[in-house]
Amino acid sequence: MKKVYCLFLISIFSLFCNENKLENESNGLKPNAVGWFDIYVDDMERASIFYEKICNQKLEDLVDPTGETKMKVFSGAMNAYGSSGALVKSKYSKPGKGGTLLYFSVEDSAISESKVTQLGGKVIRPKFSIGKFGFVTLLEDSEGNRIGLNSMK
Repeated sequence: MKKVYCLFLISIFSLFCNENKLENESNGLKPNAVGWFDIYVDDMERASIFYEKICNQKLEDLVDPTGETKMKVFSGAMNAYGSSGALVKSKYSKPGKGGTLLYFSVEDSAISESKVTQLGGKVIRPKFSIGKFGFVTLLEDSEGNRIGLNSMK
């Protein structure tokens, strides 16, 4: 787990300090703007269940080297397309509405949307079309954070 956290720190460092070297040598494309995310929670167990059911993936413990923060990480590879991140319980930040909105890729946002209420969340805007970019559902998670679900179905 410490290795994953170190990779995270290295990737963030490279995003800020090596912007001239961000091009992928194999295809000439720059990576996505987001390299990592934290979703702040009050109840780690409740939030873990919510995201595991909505995103259909198991979250893993991530050890904070300082011992000050509890974290559960979404699976992912730091060198793959897209971004990974973690649920975070920290004395330095709290969950809440507004600010940044994360969109999670799901197979069908209507299927994931149907689980939101029973998992302690709230649907803000039911599934709607965004044209050639698929469909989106806007919701509030079990901790009060606003997130989006995006699918092509």
